[in-house]
Amino acid sequence: MSSTELRHTALDAVHRSLGATMTDFAGWDMPLRYGSERDEHLAVRTRAGLFDLSHMGEITVTGAEAAALLDFALVGNIASVGVGRARYTMICRADGGILDDLIVYRLAETEYMVVANASNAQVVLDALAERAAGFDAEVRDDRDAYALIAVQGPESPGILKSLTDADLDGLKYYAGLPGTVAGVPALIARTGYTGEDGFELFVKPEHAVRLWQALTAAGEGVGLVPCGLSCRDTLRLEAGMPLYGHELSTSLTPFDAGLGRVVKFEKDGDFVGREALAQAAERAASEPPRVLVGLIAEGRRVPRAGYAVVAGGRVIGEVTSGAPSPTLGKPIAMAYVDAAHAASGTEGVGVDIRGSHEPYEVVALPFYKRQK
Repeated sequence: MSSTELRHTALDAVHRSLGATMTDFAGWDMPLRYGSERDEHLAVRTRAGLFDLSHMGEITVTGAEAAALLDFALVGNIASVGVGRARYTMICRADGGILDDLIVYRLAETEYMVVANASNAQVVLDALAERAAGFDAEVRDDRDAYALIAVQGPESPGILKSLTDADLDGLKYYAGLPGTVAGVPALIARTGYTGEDGFELFVKPEHAVRLWQALTAAGEGVGLVPCGLSCRDTLRLEAGMPLYGHELSTSLTPFDAGLGRVVKFEKDGDFVGREALAQAAERAASEPPRVLVGLIAEGRRVPRAGYAVVAGGRVIGEVTSGAPSPTLGKPIAMAYVDAAHAASGTEGVGVDIRGSHEPYEVVALPFYKRQK
């Protein structure tokens, strides 16, 4: 395979048969949209959407010291995660810079699955393998062992219940359990990246088409639609969820990103980045760095990543993500701004859009929170 050849998921032919607009995402040929990204977005908010997430990077860590390795390699307290539960965490460099944000599932007493972002999967795999030196644990690349299908939205529990006898009512947020869905063995997880309730189904690639078709049929009567990466981005933006390469990067620590809560200094033993992160925590407490905030447009012009945030004739920050919000009906953005301008309702803040300073309202994140 040449270095420029795109990878294809097990559902590639299905996407093309549905008329998907495809795009290169982290070396994968992925569906951007099937029709209207606005319609797909609103379907997830009000009914249900079906996503192919098979580009995500699954890494299995097993062995007697698997928990100890992950506690050393990651910033979270992974040893305290119960079997069947999951945890959002990060892997950082020694200087505290974020290599990636992750979800770690504890599948058994000595078995974990680390799910990395597609763009960082190799980086995370290499870092875990390097940090495993001296631990009685094995790090295994399982990216080709799984297809990943997500069903998200208020109708998703009912859709999935019609295809499985697994205890979905007992499945908590950030948990996973083995089960069978439409006759297909699956790890059924309840995490999500849309701000809605929903499930992720980890299955063997050879079972992906069968499962996708079963979910499509089960959701037909309640308005389930296939959804691409474009609406996934606007959904997570409304929910105030960070995206690596936008709100997270190696130039930022978790404290810079307002996510210092994921760093667990109280856990036993050393971990990569501990000293640098302790210093970052002190800086954040005494001299807050730029703060991640939400911005809502007063006009119709859409901000994009990299645009300057301005106030009083000077630059006070930078947009990290921006898009029209189908739910709010206005353009929105996330941005890092100086702490002095981070309070909700701060007046005089704008975004420099091609030389014009467009007025924006500063708000606390998230923009959208579902009613439970």
